[in-house]
Amino acid sequence: MSNTLQNSKAIGVFDSGIGGLTVVRALLEQLPNENIVYFGDTARVPYGSKSAQVVREYTLDDTEFLLSRDVKMIVVACNTVSAVALDVVQKRANLPVTGVIIPGAEAALRASGNKRIGVIGTAGTVNSNAYRNELQRLDGTTNVFSKACPLFVPLVEEGWLDLKATELIAQEYLFPLTTERIDTLILGCTHYPLLKRTIAKVTKGMVTLIDSGEATAGTVAAMLDAQGLRNSSSQSPNIQFFVSDAPEKFTAVGELFLGRKLGVVRKVTVGRH
Repeated sequence: MSNTLQNSKAIGVFDSGIGGLTVVRALLEQLPNENIVYFGDTARVPYGSKSAQVVREYTLDDTEFLLSRDVKMIVVACNTVSAVALDVVQKRANLPVTGVIIPGAEAALRASGNKRIGVIGTAGTVNSNAYRNELQRLDGTTNVFSKACPLFVPLVEEGWLDLKATELIAQEYLFPLTTERIDTLILGCTHYPLLKRTIAKVTKGMVTLIDSGEATAGTVAAMLDAQGLRNSSSQSPNIQFFVSDAPEKFTAVGELFLGRKLGVVRKVTVGRH
């Protein structure tokens, strides 16, 4: 196959639902020539509260779907899958694969001065200790303080980004982390970048916020360069969106996450549902 044909294939991105669009947004900003196929498993969202075994089963279905679209690389935008099932994708796909946890951890260590790093995410991500393990693997002197923030996802999906109620909930969640004198905070869920303003306000601008999506887009760029897979075509990229349920709801909320119009969102069936 000619390089040009291979390079013009899409980057496949999947998530349990809508949050992974913040990763797509970062990819569009950093890699504006790349074609993208996004799959959100909206019929089975959320993954964060499910057992690792179930997440691994769903992950295989999501991977199979992207492989059926003939992608050149797979980006696991879901923190939960990155935490408990990245190996499922790596084993099944004979392609470059990245999750969001390693890029997020690397970016946090680069940003931190005192090696006291906070991590917020879903219960699934926090309980997996994936960020803690990765941070300590990269630098054993790192102190990691984690906090599950389950109410953040519904608040974001409701569009309640700047309400007083959201700020009060953020204060409750983040106060224990600020008392630990963290200087860096990993937003370990793809919904959380939409709360950056509120989180910065609550932490009084004293903490560097790490958006794992932005960090992941940087990793994707480096991987494409290393493999010679960058798309050099000057045609405007083709961004396709697929979901397993409720495309109308995905479209309405998705534009908030992506920061632009989505266009057509198609419903597909994966797995056994």
